[in-house]
Amino acid sequence: MTRHFRGTLTPSWTIRCVFGLRQMAATVSLGVLLGSSLQGCVGAVVGAGASAGTAAMEERGLSGAVDDTALRLRINALFSKKDERLWRKVGMQIYMGRVLLTGALDTEAMRTEAVRLAWSAKGVKEVINEMQIARTGGAAGFARDTWISTQLKSALLLDKQVLSINYSVETVGGTVYLIGLAQDQEELSRVINHARVMTYVKKVVNYVQLKRPPSNP
Repeated sequence: MTRHFRGTLTPSWTIRCVFGLRQMAATVSLGVLLGSSLQGCVGAVVGAGASAGTAAMEERGLSGAVDDTALRLRINALFSKKDERLWRKVGMQIYMGRVLLTGALDTEAMRTEAVRLAWSAKGVKEVINEMQIARTGGAAGFARDTWISTQLKSALLLDKQVLSINYSVETVGGTVYLIGLAQDQEELSRVINHARVMTYVKKVVNYVQLKRPPSNP
């Protein structure tokens, strides 16, 4: 299972940085943003997986990417406060307020609590529960899942007919989970096909939304 940046910064400090970036993004260009006094905050956000340079190119835009990063921090803080195991074991992908939870937890009670906590975070529009009650497969399974996600992201990046920046990938036990925004059904089909042909992939679960729904004949 791919893991997310946890960092050593306190959640409250990083959230202040995130919202500082959002205010800056509304009034200045990206170049000014990167040279501003919030440069240290930019580093934190980049570490969290939402670099300003790429976020501005996404369909959700810089502001949307910052919102999702802030939401991730709020949910992680809730997980950490309730049970440190949730913080460690739950994988999380967020796109435009839609939260995809993955991972392998010890009990059904932990899975239920993770969903409840995610819903309680301000800004959540949807919580998708794909958490499993099973073993992760150990170090070998983790390495295999990481390899799958890395290879798939590379394949999407190299496909000129796919806007890879709009997709988020998570792999758990050989199952690939996709979330994001596709330009149309043709692009989405290409992404799913890329995932299906990857070595070690057992299943592909799609939660990607279409920017343009299929037209009626």
